[in-house]
Amino acid sequence: MSTVSVTSPSAANTAVSTTGTLTTPLKDVVQDLPLPAIGEPVIEVQNLTKRYGRNIVHQHLNLEIRRGEIVTLVGGSGSGKTTLVRQILGLEQPTSGTIKMFGEDIATIGAEQARLMRTRTGMLFQQGALFSSLTVFDNIAQPVRELGKVPPDLLRDIVMLKLEMVGLPCKHASKMPAALSGGMIKRVGLARAIVLEPELLFLDEPTAGLDPRSSDEVVDLISTLHRALGLTVVLVTHDLDAMVALSTRVAVLAERRVLVAAPVEEAASVDHPFIREYFLGMRGRRALQALPPERRAKLPPAALASAAVGCKPG
Repeated sequence: MSTVSVTSPSAANTAVSTTGTLTTPLKDVVQDLPLPAIGEPVIEVQNLTKRYGRNIVHQHLNLEIRRGEIVTLVGGSGSGKTTLVRQILGLEQPTSGTIKMFGEDIATIGAEQARLMRTRTGMLFQQGALFSSLTVFDNIAQPVRELGKVPPDLLRDIVMLKLEMVGLPCKHASKMPAALSGGMIKRVGLARAIVLEPELLFLDEPTAGLDPRSSDEVVDLISTLHRALGLTVVLVTHDLDAMVALSTRVAVLAERRVLVAAPVEEAASVDHPFIREYFLGMRGRRALQALPPERRAKLPPAALASAAVGCKPG
């Protein structure tokens, strides 16, 4: 085995050694690359309704996500963010409406086509969801092994490369999940999510339970992988700082539908009680004021009020 390459066109010049390891940190490789170009729709949710008995979670919900975007799903508890993701992934069936992924209606495709489509997606679960009885290596290798027999040398190169892409030295490959910190578990979960080099990545609360430094590192890693692999990312988070730092658009779920799907500075300008409460409270204003000046200038005046403790928007 001589070389393992990163197949994304935007990271085609990434230096990879003959042992499958990065010769340059991925962040340094991609720091001057432009963001992935926004392309065609890869997820189309149309007129979606989801009921559990008498409880209606979504009603006539519509959402479109385009290639290259990072779209963050935000909303109050019980607004159905994770339920929406589970339906997009085909883990739950909608009561009515249609969901298309890569132009295909996921309710009508055959089993083999569905299997191939799953290889084009990756998922990071909220708590990492690592198999506690498997090593880090075997956790990351699992999706590759499910595809069929892969030569051991090639499998090792793939896993070690993914470990290094998420910022973990290869020495951690033999560890068990119980020996990892919370931040390391998130990184291993990310390595497993990208091991098949998917086009579409779903992240469920990637910074939940992390200290501020680890949270910032995970946000930085997501941004790096977005550029390096040309990913489309669907992010579910309550972390306002992560939302502002990463999002191409924010989709706000309330009243059983998507109220608005727009850049965060535009979403914060919508006159709606939930949006005012969510974006214009102290924590929301503090996060929004971290936007670059040209985007901060588009915020509503109330978002620019002092975010110091005890101050309220005017």
